[in-house]
Amino acid sequence: MLLRLGGWSLLESAQTFLGGYGVAAALDRGFLAGQPVVGLGWLAVAAAAVVAGGAATHRVFHRLADLVEPLRDGLVRRVVGSALSSAVAGRGGRTGHAALSRLTHQTEAARDGFAGLVMVTRSFVFTTAGVVVGLATLAPALLLVVLPPLAAGLVLFIAALRPMAARQQDFLRTDEELAARIGSDVAGLRDIVACGAEARAADAAGELIDAQTRAARALARWAAVRTLALGLAGQAPVVLLLAAAPWLQARGVTAGELLGALTYLTQALLPALNTLMTGLGTAGTRLLVILDRLTGPDEPPAPGSSTAPAVRAVEQDAAAGAVEPDAAAPAPAPDSGPRSRGAVTAPAGARPRTPGPRQPAPQQGTPAEPDAAAPSLELRSLSFSYGPGATPVIDCLDLLVEPGEHLAVVGPSGIGKSTLFGLVAGLLEPDRGTLLIGGAPVHRPDRDPSAARRALIPQEAYVFGGSLRDNLLYLCPGGVPTPDVEAAVRAVGLDGVVRGLGGLDARIDPAALSQGERQLVALARAYVAPARLVLLDEATCHLDPAAEARAERAFADRPGTLLVIAHRLSSARRADRVLVLDGVSATAGRHEELLERSPTYRDLVGQWHPQAG
Repeated sequence: MLLRLGGWSLLESAQTFLGGYGVAAALDRGFLAGQPVVGLGWLAVAAAAVVAGGAATHRVFHRLADLVEPLRDGLVRRVVGSALSSAVAGRGGRTGHAALSRLTHQTEAARDGFAGLVMVTRSFVFTTAGVVVGLATLAPALLLVVLPPLAAGLVLFIAALRPMAARQQDFLRTDEELAARIGSDVAGLRDIVACGAEARAADAAGELIDAQTRAARALARWAAVRTLALGLAGQAPVVLLLAAAPWLQARGVTAGELLGALTYLTQALLPALNTLMTGLGTAGTRLLVILDRLTGPDEPPAPGSSTAPAVRAVEQDAAAGAVEPDAAAPAPAPDSGPRSRGAVTAPAGARPRTPGPRQPAPQQGTPAEPDAAAPSLELRSLSFSYGPGATPVIDCLDLLVEPGEHLAVVGPSGIGKSTLFGLVAGLLEPDRGTLLIGGAPVHRPDRDPSAARRALIPQEAYVFGGSLRDNLLYLCPGGVPTPDVEAAVRAVGLDGVVRGLGGLDARIDPAALSQGERQLVALARAYVAPARLVLLDEATCHLDPAAEARAERAFADRPGTLLVIAHRLSSARRADRVLVLDGVSATAGRHEELLERSPTYRDLVGQWHPQAG
């Protein structure tokens, strides 16, 4: 196959040879000798050589298919085999889309790139051979002028090829990393806001943009070297040939031979050089990158590393502050909000807690527990609105929650319950007023050294690909003993799910879990975390009433304070107190008291389905 390809390429080199030689003979033996018919005959020979070269090129493409198609078939077999292995290993959900891209776009790009490189390299080799033979046939002295700059330019290009390829790979890598970062940041925007990681995400994207800029500048510098090599190898011989014309004529070189040499250089060698340097400098490097991906090992991601870059950054931020990542996008502003305001104090004493499962020791770096005499949560004239001039969602709210208290928050949809939890978690900044936890002001999680004392779990629980243990220890950067993890699993009712998955170290596919199972994972994650203020923002809405009761009782018995946005009557009745937001005032009290004092609460109780209680 290669011999056939080389044979047809020799016919193309004959076209190059006859192109320059025919022009020289037409001038010397025809037109300058007073025989125009002879001159036209030699030009006809050159034209016939072009036609014959076209036919040879046609045959070259047939032979090229015999060389390229086996490569494509081998790549397809490799991709299909890799995808099947991933599916058997249980990684099909993560690799299916990548396998489809490799099977279609990337294999076709590899085939086209390989074919282009073969054609470019073949064309340059045989064109250069035809030029050198032609120059030697016309006048050996021409080689003394043409070969030195040609060789110097080729040496410079070959020397620059390796670093140029490395810079091209750097540029492609940074471009893809930036695209992946932006894509994952957009997809995980809610998670990023949840953990207060906006500045971190912006810094990470900025670093990639700077890296891409540096790679682009380095690539441009080496592209300039390639241009210099092209000028030295292809254009300098033309200039030297013209400058050395008197010296060559003194050694017997004719005008026709000079014109034939110029024809070789401008019509054959220079275009071949330009195509070669462009093809090897860009398409060749891209081909290497694609082949590396298609033929490289398809290793499964390491535990905990299957998340996107933005989510991995969020995980690190979440480890510094115990905030459930999927919870923290600010709740949408109500269409037209009545204001929730009022002064609410705590009861004389909170209900004593029964001993629960042993809690993990404080993580290394976790701030010491606040003064026991300080209130767990205190709001003083707290106000918040979504934008200047907007109606406040929370307006002059005063609230006192004692350590160990279980408070349920209820109210009509859009009244500001999730907004209140976002303020307490530090995800939103109040417009006015004071918010204290354990006597200390609340700040954004990424700026608050006490952020690990609180955990917000949203309605849509966040579970990432990796082991179940990795998910449960999401908010415990220092690790937790296995008995404590197992105690948390039993406490919230996740033990059945753990058994079904195959244990704590089983790898999980988030898409394969139901919404209720994901909520149980998030609840167990918060239970085992060092947080002592837990905010459940309808975090049990996908559980049945019995499972919800078990989870809420587990957190109520757990040392610390519990705030719950209740969506069932039973959830409100289990609380020590209920906070009612009705858009005009905020009222707190026990269930029986509120039935007498709050028309809004009576309406809500009447709307709850009896089975939900």
